[in-house]
Amino acid sequence: MDKALVERLEGSFRPLAARGPELVDRFYAHLFAENPAVRPMFPADISGQKKKLLASILLVIQNLRAPEKLGEPLREMGARHLNYGTQPEHYPIVRDTLIGVMKDMSGPAWNDQLTADWTAALDLVVSVMLEGHRSALASIEFLS
Repeated sequence: MDKALVERLEGSFRPLAARGPELVDRFYAHLFAENPAVRPMFPADISGQKKKLLASILLVIQNLRAPEKLGEPLREMGARHLNYGTQPEHYPIVRDTLIGVMKDMSGPAWNDQLTADWTAALDLVVSVMLEGHRSALASIEFLS
């Protein structure tokens, strides 16, 4: 990622970081309201999941300038998500929901450039997570 993109991502997330619990609360409320079929993939009490999501977002933000540190954690995350029933088609839903919530929470500070920036960044995250997903799936199929 180029320096300007990284700076825009960091800058747009800075005000949201202080509102992390609200961000994840709103994310899951929107995700489940707009995609009720994914709700059964989560435990009844999602408080732990909310903490994990926020930690994952922070991990990505904190390592935008050192993306090589993200490969293994994201591949492992993708492999774990296979166990939850996550399918490749779920990732764009999560991406778009997260971007929509960040946009809503940012108000007029958000613009089309930030939507494009976050889409590109999250698409990279998804591509690495899907590597882990595919690898875990291949291992399961091999063992079957």
